[in-house]
Amino acid sequence: MKTNAARLLDRAGIKYELVPYEVDPDNLAATHVAEQLGEDIRQVFKTLVLIGEPAGPKGQGAGRHQGGHFVCVVPGDAEVDLKKAAKAAGMKSAEMAPMKELLALTGYIRGGCSPVGMKKPFPAFFHESALDYDYIYVSAGQRGLQLKISPTDLIEFVGASTADLIKQ
Repeated sequence: MKTNAARLLDRAGIKYELVPYEVDPDNLAATHVAEQLGEDIRQVFKTLVLIGEPAGPKGQGAGRHQGGHFVCVVPGDAEVDLKKAAKAAGMKSAEMAPMKELLALTGYIRGGCSPVGMKKPFPAFFHESALDYDYIYVSAGQRGLQLKISPTDLIEFVGASTADLIKQ
């Protein structure tokens, strides 16, 4: 079944593979997804939505962005470092967006949030380790379906940057 993310990649002529897995509604962790796929957890990335506070005095837009939401895509077994994420986004600070706002913000639900095809484009940052692999997995936009895709193609398509985003 094609998702919106898959249709957008098709339109752009980007190669990918849709890979289904069995969903456990009680365990939406990326580690479960990696186990189901039989893949290295470091190649199964999760998409997180954060809220940043602009750097500099209010109203002066000292950061690269005016504040608001941005996306971090990190390895499934990693924890995003909020300070590193804020720095990558040119923000003073950052926090996770409330789960209850995820659907309204992105059009996606927890466990099915893709960096491709959100309701509106947010600044996006991938953990630099994505470039260590020929392919990575990210959600295809619904639970139970992953995109297997070249990280360079994906990063370029969503207009993302790479940075060190995780806690050591």
